[in-house]
Amino acid sequence: MQLKERGIILIPIDFTEQSLIAIKQSYNLARYTHSKIILLHVYKHQGEESYEALTKLTKQVEQESGVPCEFMNVKGDIYEETDKIAEEIKATLIIAGLESHMRFRDIIGTSASTLVRKAPCPIITIRGKENRDGCENILLPLDLSTESREKVDIAIQFAKYFGASIRILAIFDPSDADYENRLLAYAHQVKKFIKSKGIPCTNKSIATKNIAETVVEYANKIECDLIIIMNKPNLSLKEFFSGTEAQKIVDISNIPVMTVQPMKRESVTHFSPGI
Repeated sequence: MQLKERGIILIPIDFTEQSLIAIKQSYNLARYTHSKIILLHVYKHQGEESYEALTKLTKQVEQESGVPCEFMNVKGDIYEETDKIAEEIKATLIIAGLESHMRFRDIIGTSASTLVRKAPCPIITIRGKENRDGCENILLPLDLSTESREKVDIAIQFAKYFGASIRILAIFDPSDADYENRLLAYAHQVKKFIKSKGIPCTNKSIATKNIAETVVEYANKIECDLIIIMNKPNLSLKEFFSGTEAQKIVDISNIPVMTVQPMKRESVTHFSPGI
């Protein structure tokens, strides 16, 4: 999977601090990919269109980012409309600021959870307040599912854009020795593949049953700027990064999280470890 050059970055906004942080976060990526930024404002009632504020914000974004920016005003639910509009305009990426007070137990099956699960393209969610101007370290959690392999190429692409390093994290159940051995061998192969592309890369393995917490804790420990995970709602709990664990990472992470949508099997990344 690759982000297209000259694509469209869609950013849902409601003028909250988090949505404005999401806009700032998009600038460098929009420049690198020569993409257009589209601000999506979704209102619930007539009279809440905010045309004047949107026009002003759009001009500000163009001046600050140096890339084209437009806005769309749509009536409805912001979570539902974001995915719908993203599909209609063939967005290559969604960047969404999520309110930090929303907890995992409150959003499963609704609102932000639905936005992430149904997004037709990769989506970066931001809960932290820090505006990260660049990206030096990318965390790439791995399991042995076929889908997990699909995010390798996009991690490499991002690393090249930002001159970043990739940090592989292999997580396994401490009671499953066979899985551990196969995963560690796979992580080593992924590291070798990434380094062959000229990207600095390290790998780390951790035995744990607290998947999401471990990922976020490790990401903070090594000062990562982006965590890349897969949207895999249909996996069994045998795979660590199932839909539930992936959504929990999105919810608790103070670091931006990119959720990549699985591709069709015939379109998987050309890297094949033979597992």
